[in-house]
Amino acid sequence: MDTTVPVPKAPGVLPRAEWVKTLPQTIVASCVLLLDAEDRILLLRYAGGQPGAGLWGLPGGMLDHGEDPLGAACREVCEETGIVLDGPPRLIGYDHRADVKGTGPVIDFYFYGGRLPNELSVLRSAEHDDDGLFALAELNATRLSTPLPALTALHTAALDGTVVCLREGLPLASSAAHSP
Repeated sequence: MDTTVPVPKAPGVLPRAEWVKTLPQTIVASCVLLLDAEDRILLLRYAGGQPGAGLWGLPGGMLDHGEDPLGAACREVCEETGIVLDGPPRLIGYDHRADVKGTGPVIDFYFYGGRLPNELSVLRSAEHDDDGLFALAELNATRLSTPLPALTALHTAALDGTVVCLREGLPLASSAAHSP
């Protein structure tokens, strides 16, 4: 006995080009955490007229077309600070944010660029109007583009040689705690 139920007007398989258009579009960015000898973090303040004006953040930005996160990290830190990294920075974390200012999902890759020389001279881009070295304890009242819990977790990952997974700027307690 045939138990097959006919499905009227069943949807067909989309051609690949059309199927790809249905996938979520995600912005990808890379940021670099740099520390001085006292474990203070280099932060830049966004200048007036910039998105995030007045906020302090890590050197970084969106990937250019065809660029990978590691390449973007090296390019952005050089463009925004004049610092050329001695070697490739080490991945210390990522953050998935579901929607950033109505643009949709963003994935930020975070890299540790190493220790800054004692006689640091930052050559800021026009995108920023100030720079500074900050201990985590000094950042409680600072307007940050990356939330303090994320900076704290990334700072720890840089010093410990680990990688941290973030969601909406907060460290995930464990992958099991956030599984469906």
